[in-house]
Amino acid sequence: MNRILVCDDDKEIVEAIEIYLQQEGYEILKAFDGEEAIQILEQGEVDLLIIDVMMPRLDGIHATLKIREKSSIPIIMLSAKSEDSDKILGLNIGADDYLTKPFNPLELVARVKSQLRRYTKLGNAAESGGVIYQSGGLLINDDLKEVTVDGELVKLTPIEYNILLLLMKNQGKVFSISEIYQKIWNAEAIGADNTVAVHIRHIREKIEINPKEPRYIKVVWGVGYKIDKV
Repeated sequence: MNRILVCDDDKEIVEAIEIYLQQEGYEILKAFDGEEAIQILEQGEVDLLIIDVMMPRLDGIHATLKIREKSSIPIIMLSAKSEDSDKILGLNIGADDYLTKPFNPLELVARVKSQLRRYTKLGNAAESGGVIYQSGGLLINDDLKEVTVDGELVKLTPIEYNILLLLMKNQGKVFSISEIYQKIWNAEAIGADNTVAVHIRHIREKIEINPKEPRYIKVVWGVGYKIDKV
């Protein structure tokens, strides 16, 4: 049974989310500020975190920053703000997905299931042994779910890993932003530009010596992204 931590200072929202997720068979842990959420994460295994942005003591932004120092757990961020800048900020600091309040509880459930599928796939070794993709010094061992650059291990979030794997498995092919979004998020690419661009930038920061002059993930202006065959 997957354990999901729900963190929001509004107890009614926490309880409502709990009801919907328990109906899907998930075990729910509850926190009401960022500090409490971090304490719970340090005490035991949690498979996914749903966290609100605006909270007392420690808000969702700063809590996510601290969590990302140690963990790649899927994080879905909630916010009453709908501006793109707030969504981009959430993704920039390490959130995997973002929902604006008020939201449809069924949409939240669907996003939770989607994130858990990716995280489970990332955490388990593939059944077919030793699948390796390589482009120059960049190597993905899809059996171990490991990424190395020039022999150095690189830590990616599940979303980042899946984007990189998509490009590595199809070297030389250009994927549009819409195609990347649809394949990775399994959803229509409405307003996907910022979401994909943020994750591409994060990947570049981790795998490129100079992200402004990338060796691996190349942009084809007006078309999309690709990794060249080497």
